[in-house]
Amino acid sequence: MKISRFLAIIFICAPALLCASGLIAAEEATFADWPHLNGPAHNCTTPESGLLQKFPAAGLRAIWEMPLGAGMGGPAISGGRIVVFHRLGEMETVECRDAASGQTQWKFEYEAPYQPRYGGGRGPRTSPVIADGRVFVFGVTGSLHCLDLASGKAIWSHDCAREFSMKPAFFGFGSTPIVMGTRVIVQVGAVIEGKPVNSVALDVATGKLHWAAAHEWGASYASPIPARLHGRDCVIIFAGGMSRPATGGLLVVDAADGKVLAAVPHRAAIAESVNVSSPVIASAEEGKAARIFVSEVYTAGGLCVEIAQDFKAATAWSAPAFGIYWATPLVRDGCIFAFAGQGEQIAELVCHDVASGKELWRDDLGRGFGRANLLATADGVLCLGEFGELAWVEISPKGGKVIGRTKLFDAPETWTPPALSHGLLYIQQNEPGRDGKRPRLICYDLRAK
Repeated sequence: MKISRFLAIIFICAPALLCASGLIAAEEATFADWPHLNGPAHNCTTPESGLLQKFPAAGLRAIWEMPLGAGMGGPAISGGRIVVFHRLGEMETVECRDAASGQTQWKFEYEAPYQPRYGGGRGPRTSPVIADGRVFVFGVTGSLHCLDLASGKAIWSHDCAREFSMKPAFFGFGSTPIVMGTRVIVQVGAVIEGKPVNSVALDVATGKLHWAAAHEWGASYASPIPARLHGRDCVIIFAGGMSRPATGGLLVVDAADGKVLAAVPHRAAIAESVNVSSPVIASAEEGKAARIFVSEVYTAGGLCVEIAQDFKAATAWSAPAFGIYWATPLVRDGCIFAFAGQGEQIAELVCHDVASGKELWRDDLGRGFGRANLLATADGVLCLGEFGELAWVEISPKGGKVIGRTKLFDAPETWTPPALSHGLLYIQQNEPGRDGKRPRLICYDLRAK
């Protein structure tokens, strides 16, 4: 877009958020980085605007693509660079490319011998995290690396599985870390100095251990999220690892010292179950109790927890039929939206009222989406189906409908959330397609003309 077309550049958010997520706003479009899983605010929401509202009859234009090895984690995009984390042979591989052209800038790899005990592939299940000119990756074997974003050179690393005595996991280790200030926080599900620990905080510059959150619940496959609750910076964790009997639930941890402020059990009774869907802040008004929503799909379903100002926790409401597999639910208009269901044939888009917990509606939206991911933009909500279909959808407390849809490819297990940055949409095809195309990351042009 030519500079002459920009009439003004305005800041649309607080300076802290602007710095953290690299937002750039203009009269015609608003752009943002996508530096970690689930976007700039960790909630599948981006301020991007100026997006293509009607899909071309010939399909969405692909700008570039790259082959993918094994892995389910999505990309991270910041400062014109895209970082991808996947497995090639016996090596876990981090690749940095130009986000607009796909041109390779650097590659970092390390040996990661691993054989899954329960199937599900050998690749990493986490996404890279970009912060302060660094890249953090946490692999399926428990190796944590900090790399220089510009060069790809290793700054520090930890063999967390060995150093922290991490407990066994169903499908390897798969909780994406988060960065809060000077600390990177990782669910490890470990034993440190004889005490059970759910997560640790390490210095982003040196890798030094700052704190360990003491709790017996193991590491899940859900990513922690940051939150400001009642004047304190907190880490919100949906825990639950491989244990008999199955244990896990919502943890609220003080980001400064790792103290567990609240713990609410939520886990299916069967041992072979996992907590995968990341938690979301359903409401957090100053001076009022906060509400946090978590969900699992194996029987327990959804749970909305209220956190009082003294951090006492209580169940606000539960929804056993609102079971979400891996997707992060979307919070908007006082409601929680997500595709619920353990199998693709029975998945439906469901809406619950945050205040009352009442199910307002459920709809399969004409089928075909399966257990889909939702992504909210300033221009509307995108829906990525698990077989490669993309749609604009309209959702509100009154109902949902498809505005437009297009087929990107025909392949199963399109489970990785879409990433959107500077008008470019990045989609992972995780399995071979019916046309013979191998797994790949595809960059589509979603900019309005």
